Amino acid sequence: MLKKVDASQLRVGMFIHDLDCGWMEHPFVRNRFVLTRDEEILKIMQAGIRGVTIDCARGMDVEDAPTMEEAQAATEAELTAIASKPVMPLRVTLAEEFERAVSIRRQAAGLVRTVMQDARLGKAVELDKVAPVVESITTSILRNASALLGLCVIKNKDDYTFQHSVSVCTLLVAFCRSRQMDAATVYQAGIGGLLHDTGKALIPDHILNKPGRLTDEEFAVVRKHPRDGYEILCRSPEIGEIPLDITLHHHERRDGSGYPDRQSENEISELAQMAAIVDVYDAITADRCYHKGIPAAEALRKMYEWSKFQFNPILMQEFMRCVGIYPVGTLVLLESGRLGVVVEPHESSLLTPKVNVFYSTKSQTYIKPETVDLSRGVGFGGADKIVSHESAEKWKVDPQRFLALE
Repeated sequence: MLKKVDASQLRVGMFIHDLDCGWMEHPFVRNRFVLTRDEEILKIMQAGIRGVTIDCARGMDVEDAPTMEEAQAATEAELTAIASKPVMPLRVTLAEEFERAVSIRRQAAGLVRTVMQDARLGKAVELDKVAPVVESITTSILRNASALLGLCVIKNKDDYTFQHSVSVCTLLVAFCRSRQMDAATVYQAGIGGLLHDTGKALIPDHILNKPGRLTDEEFAVVRKHPRDGYEILCRSPEIGEIPLDITLHHHERRDGSGYPDRQSENEISELAQMAAIVDVYDAITADRCYHKGIPAAEALRKMYEWSKFQFNPILMQEFMRCVGIYPVGTLVLLESGRLGVVVEPHESSLLTPKVNVFYSTKSQTYIKPETVDLSRGVGFGGADKIVSHESAEKWKVDPQRFLALE
């Protein structure tokens, strides 16, 4: 039996089934192992890990701890309670914006690649080239945020660093817009999101692309990238304070377990806290050379639990309202037995988005694609319900093919 426990409840003899954090954020080679020494428990605590899943069938039990199912049910109940809030109005349809968004994303990734190459050569970032790209991303978000947000889930392992920067920019701009921040702040946040990982240009490729856990020495090199990026951006005299702050502090955590300055609570600026949320969200949903990304809906649920310690809980809830409980691009199983990909959040209920259905799990065959508005009743194109979010690998389907139907 699997149970969720607090790290303070760990004892030697327990079997760790999952360390509830990002793969790169814990000091162990494996996620699953028996605790054999008190030093291992101390390592978990020092890494800032609070939630841990134990397997009571393979190690010591904690009698009063909730089972995995009970913990998940409690989380779902809390998410349902925060799932109602108006979203940004759409100016054009997803189909109208999709191809334009693909072009913008490709252009932005190319720009980040150039910025990284220039940084390695000791050149300053040319902000006059960055500005138009951020403006294009912002304008696309205003027209229909679902297009670029849906593309955030599509990444090539080989170009991850560049695409991640574009996704963080996109997510941060959408997050700022959903919180009704002024245009100047949104723009500066977008600059920060696009350039936040510039310091990674100085990380040797054999470390940055290593297909396995980093050594302590290698991880120390990686942890330098926020300050390296800050110093690179400081070479551009016209750079604003917001991009500098986001670049330097997007790895800080509210419990003080982050880096480089181990800031905590209100020491971390609001925009840096927002950047931290979108950075982690995009990172853990991506396939990397050293780990498999998790579905966006599952990532949000994990991060919601982590927000009790690492993130601002209120900002985390607002981010979930921004991208949806089932983010655009999420593969979902409907009550009818059909699979669909979420393409647009509902105006007031995040539990009833529009979904492009394309596969029958009953016959295990593709069906004629159609858009289903889950907020509508029988006879009005709806009358279905999300049962769960699903893994594309499990069903051997590619939901991204059905993001934009004509």
